Amino acid sequence: MKKKDYLRAFVQGGGCSGFQYGLMTEKEPGQGDTVTESNGIKIVIDPISVKYLGGSVIDYTDNLVGGGFTFQNPNAKGTCGCGSSFEPK
Repeated sequence: MKKKDYLRAFVQGGGCSGFQYGLMTEKEPGQGDTVTESNGIKIVIDPISVKYLGGSVIDYTDNLVGGGFTFQNPNAKGTCGCGSSFEPK
């Protein structure tokens, strides 16, 4: 990710529990996006996803059995064992 790129966090239908998380890089935020910054990383979230991701913490772990991004979402009623999908409250 280049220094001027944004990290887009979003939810989409699918996964074991109904919704799944997604991350991708963007050059610019879209109209209506919420833009926030954490640890020097600018994060954009579309208006629909922000309803499901408000208050969430996105973390990156690196360990021997596999690593990657994890979401700690206070809006999730339940999550799948894979950790990449959730059921909203």
